[in-house]
Amino acid sequence: PQRVGVWTQYVVNRPIYSEDSFAEDFEKVSRKHKTILGHLKDYVTWDSKRAKNLALRLLPIIGWLRTYRLREWLPGDVVSGISTGLVSIMQGLAFSLLAELPPIYGLYTAFFPMLTYFFFGTSRHISVGSFPVLSLMVGAVVLRLVPNEGDPANISAFQGLNKTEQRVLVAYSVTFLMGIFQLAMGIFQVGFIVVYLSDTLVSGFTTAAAVHILVSQLKFVLGIDVKGMTGVFSIIRTLEKIFTGITGTNICDLVMSIVIMVVVFLVKIVNDKYIAKLKVPIPIEAIMTVIACGVSYGFDFQNKFGVQVVGRMVSGYEPPSAPSVEVFQESALEAFPIAIVGFAVGFSVAKVYAIKHDYTIDGNQELIAFGISNMFGASFRSFAASTALSRTAVQESSGGKTQVAGLISAMMAMIVTVALGFLLQPLPTSVLGALVIVNLKGMLMQFREIPYLWRKDKPDCVVWVGTCLASILLGLDLGLAVGLGVELLTVVFRTQFPRCSILANIPGTDLYKDRKDYLHMYEPKGVKIFRIPSPIFFANIDFFREKLVEAVGFNPLRILRKRNKALRKIQKSQQKQKEDLAITNMAYVSTEMLQMPTDNKEIPFQVDWNELPANIIVPRVDIHSLILDFSAVSFLDISALKGLKMALKEFIRIDVNVYIVSCDVYIQEKLHSCMFFDNEIKTSMFFPTLHDALLDMLEKTRNDRGRSQVKSYSTAHSGIVFVFVLFFVNDSANLFRGRSTAYRKTNRMEGYHQ
Repeated sequence: PQRVGVWTQYVVNRPIYSEDSFAEDFEKVSRKHKTILGHLKDYVTWDSKRAKNLALRLLPIIGWLRTYRLREWLPGDVVSGISTGLVSIMQGLAFSLLAELPPIYGLYTAFFPMLTYFFFGTSRHISVGSFPVLSLMVGAVVLRLVPNEGDPANISAFQGLNKTEQRVLVAYSVTFLMGIFQLAMGIFQVGFIVVYLSDTLVSGFTTAAAVHILVSQLKFVLGIDVKGMTGVFSIIRTLEKIFTGITGTNICDLVMSIVIMVVVFLVKIVNDKYIAKLKVPIPIEAIMTVIACGVSYGFDFQNKFGVQVVGRMVSGYEPPSAPSVEVFQESALEAFPIAIVGFAVGFSVAKVYAIKHDYTIDGNQELIAFGISNMFGASFRSFAASTALSRTAVQESSGGKTQVAGLISAMMAMIVTVALGFLLQPLPTSVLGALVIVNLKGMLMQFREIPYLWRKDKPDCVVWVGTCLASILLGLDLGLAVGLGVELLTVVFRTQFPRCSILANIPGTDLYKDRKDYLHMYEPKGVKIFRIPSPIFFANIDFFREKLVEAVGFNPLRILRKRNKALRKIQKSQQKQKEDLAITNMAYVSTEMLQMPTDNKEIPFQVDWNELPANIIVPRVDIHSLILDFSAVSFLDISALKGLKMALKEFIRIDVNVYIVSCDVYIQEKLHSCMFFDNEIKTSMFFPTLHDALLDMLEKTRNDRGRSQVKSYSTAHSGIVFVFVLFFVNDSANLFRGRSTAYRKTNRMEGYHQ
């Protein structure tokens, strides 16, 4: 590199390479790819090193606990654990309402899953516990199997249980099955499945879930009795019931909810604004819960104003119990999307903080950790657990460095469950509903993404809106499926209809850009450079050929047919001139014959297809070379190979030189293995770079012009000129008309010529 002025320049002096000449000058390393049997053998072969690595991978705690800085990190973890514990307790109580369960089970969810994630999780910052979307999805299954009105599902495990116990059984059975799905996906290394849930899809889905959550909590805020509903359009039916019974609103519940929402909302703004100055965010949810409990108990809201309260809180923990296999059978279709959503949310949040604090997380290990956590928690009657962004933000911003903070937050939930649960008995459920609604701010604010997505990426906007609307109207499980379908359709649309372009050279460089994007581009006369930024496969090969024809300005197959017709007309006229016979109608020529290469071996002249007699009309071909840029083509399938081969032969047969540049080495290997090359399509048309191909083409064109000038000079001095006269019959007047055209004699060449 050399610095010239303010720019650094470089000069490369090397030969022009084709792929063939490059392979001759540089020896390629021969690599052997492992067979499936070889990979299986490596997988089952064990040694001490692999066992150690497996232990470190399955128990990430071993890795970070060895480097734990006790004096430096422990104070921050303690403060963070206490702060996060307060938030986790309040959210557990509130989100249990979404799962249609008593609040005590929210405290179970804040405790048990965290115990196992502490050992198996790779994230050091996420707070594992209840998440509103998962709680709502579990609640939908609970309501379907144990509805508010009518008989529960025909499940033998329900015998002898009251409605609350039946709902608890359904909730922890669904959670256990969710954990089985997550654990299985982690063991089989399918953590990559989360990549199919794009940020746009997750944003639209969680926004729809926030709308569902908001509607479901209105009955608590208003203090009216509305039975929960599930299924398609359940949100519309729920709103209808709410507006029908809105005249029975409990004013005490409504006022208390509004006050709590306003206060919590304002304090959260203060926390966000002064996060750098506040060592610990103000635990406003816990403060308002304590105040609400005291006021409700002191003024006896339950008896005086008819306010619904939490009621009896079970002290301590119940023994572990097995889930119901019958519930597994009834809820398998709902448990799988719950498992996917839980992992997707947890992994995405964990990835944010892993990048921020410069450590790595393992998606498959996270699946294992969440699976074990949910299975362990479900054994003790907790419901679906993942993480919540707001709770994780508290844990990280208040000084948490490791999952020691998470363990302390779980201990906080245990203390409340064992010793302090009775203090929460007078807590109004409207307070919990208000806390749920105010925590939806982040998810509801995602509606602001719609204008941005519409301006920047319309297909992504369609995914967002489609997922959100489907999830709101059809339910979260069907909405997620619809969102995935819409997302896959946009991927198909992008690959099936890519933005093809014609490239030109930026003068003085070896750079080639879309000729529509820059001024003063250099485009050699008679040359087209075509680029397709997509894989070529069965679904877009026809689109590729259409765009290629549009780029060059003519259909090569049509040109080939016209030329073959004209050539046979010339041959027939020549034959009839020799025999001095009357010209009759031309014989029928099949379509297959017209698509074969033109063969002028029997004609002692070279046909200039751009200078023909007026009575022979063949469309002009204004290019002599076509360069296809395959730098963005990642794969070709068999159907595309056949279509590509046909398209290339159509151009070659009308004497357009075809070059393919920057083709991936694995695609070239596939072309060889599929017998792509023959006497027309040769390996010499492949070049490593676009600049190599263009320079080679210009060199060949220069040499061809030189040879043409020498032949013309020699022919003029020999005095040999052949004049060919074409005679055609006028059908109406039965007269002969003649027109002569001079052609230069050339040596008979192999194959066919223009």
